[in-house]
Amino acid sequence: MKSNKIKSSLIVAKKLSPFIATKTEDELSSELVARFELYPENTRRPVNKILFRNDYFQLTYSMKKKDLVISSRGDIVYSAIPYDTARNYIQRATIQYLLHPEEVREYIKMHKGNLEKYIMLSIFQVTKKRVDKNSFEVKQAYNAIFQNPLFEIQILGRLLQHDETGPISANLAGKFLFSENVNTGISEYIFEYLNFVVQLTKSLPITTDGKSVKLLETNLLKRSLANNRNKDKFVTYKSDIKPALSLLPLAEKVNTENPIIIAKQTLNLNDKPILRSRSGKEISEVRKNYIPHSVHPKESEKYFENVLSTENTNLLNVVSDVHTIDGEIPFINSNFNILVGDISDSRATNGDIKGIYVIGNHELVDVLPDNNNIDELQGKKWSPFLNSKWFKQLLEKPDESWHMLPVGNHRFYEVVKVELEKRFPQLNVLHNNHIVHEGIRYIGLTIPVALVKRKNEQQKFILKSLKELLNNDYDIPTIIVSHAPLFNELSMLSIKSKAYNKDYNLSEPKIEKLFKEYNIIGAIHGHHHIPASSGQSKIVKFASKELFVVCSIYSKMNTGFELMNLINPKLTN
Repeated sequence: MKSNKIKSSLIVAKKLSPFIATKTEDELSSELVARFELYPENTRRPVNKILFRNDYFQLTYSMKKKDLVISSRGDIVYSAIPYDTARNYIQRATIQYLLHPEEVREYIKMHKGNLEKYIMLSIFQVTKKRVDKNSFEVKQAYNAIFQNPLFEIQILGRLLQHDETGPISANLAGKFLFSENVNTGISEYIFEYLNFVVQLTKSLPITTDGKSVKLLETNLLKRSLANNRNKDKFVTYKSDIKPALSLLPLAEKVNTENPIIIAKQTLNLNDKPILRSRSGKEISEVRKNYIPHSVHPKESEKYFENVLSTENTNLLNVVSDVHTIDGEIPFINSNFNILVGDISDSRATNGDIKGIYVIGNHELVDVLPDNNNIDELQGKKWSPFLNSKWFKQLLEKPDESWHMLPVGNHRFYEVVKVELEKRFPQLNVLHNNHIVHEGIRYIGLTIPVALVKRKNEQQKFILKSLKELLNNDYDIPTIIVSHAPLFNELSMLSIKSKAYNKDYNLSEPKIEKLFKEYNIIGAIHGHHHIPASSGQSKIVKFASKELFVVCSIYSKMNTGFELMNLINPKLTN
């Protein structure tokens, strides 16, 4: 029973239940204005207004986005480890520790085998000495996790990242060996973050899970807490954090205005966190000379055990880029799945999975005859394509054929669609088609790759298909699904990403006009393998409105993305 609670309450802790309603803009305005006046510098801040702050963190309200954000103030450094991507995970772990210290420890212990592997690799990185999991060094390092609460919080954060994005490979010693971790500044950062959250929740009726922040209407908050809902993920001023604070050495009893005064020396903390004003130049030099040595999670997954269930209960489960090599879909979801291409590299089949499927570039190879059997290729199904240059390249060197692929409604894609439907009989393969599921229209476009040099041709196809499929039905909420992004402005790609290409921008303004005229609420993509640590979804401003964009990549530790969390706010606006 307890393990189920752990799985539901700790795994990434990312869902904000629909019952929590924020106040309307008009209701908030008088309260916010009163808070703004406490900070004179707000008169010079037209967008991000300060609501609450201490020496290292602040809560700001965006006048443009109408949302709340906890951010570090300029001087504090989260981690001295170059390109450490776990800050949001560790902040969420901090909240989970405050709410569920015992469950946190049990969750960490569930991962003992994986932690031993991380520790073995960490010891090798530091000493070049190979040790096994039963060695004294590994046992000592594993036990050290539970001897310091702030290090324990970090380990939980790393495991949340591991369980969402796949195994971690870079700078392991600083992340998993306490002796090395003391120099990273992360414990000092957590201490100050924890201190800020407790101060903030005592001062304002807010709730946070370490990432999202909501200002709650007091009566609604009381009702929700009385019903015992949402207690397991979000901390508020009503949360019982006494058990967690009692585990922090020499924590002052929780009956004062500021309940988190801790003897820092007992936690092996420095007097101050790492500050850019003191160490910025040194950190910049380390990062400048840093040589990346991480490996892709898919290369290291085989060495780590997945201790969590491969079954999830997402109502609208978005998955892309599985690239399964053993002929099976490696996750279970009995609800509605949205498979966004590149699912199989091994002719996978599944008679149970339900939902929709759009065609990616790897599907084009995956449906071809085994070993490119010439007799089958010369049959009625494949022979029309045999003399095409792009098809010959697809057979011989697939990775060099993508830029040659036909655009749009080519009859080759019809054959691919039929083959996929044989393997997944309960999935709707949306090849430039649409379905309506529970009041939402899903339009599936066949865009296996973004054809940068043939951008105009491809975007004219996108425009033509959308006009036909939207079919003058302006009101129904609509989501557009395609393997490759429609264009970069609606993708999850960072401008720094190697896959990003500034030339594949929107060249067909009539597409934007369609987005403006119709009730298009979001777009879903795959293809570019955006890691979950970079964020699997975001809200973008396009065509004079806000849309959500999802770019979800599968790993063995991440069985899908819950789209319902993005749809609910759109439908209730």
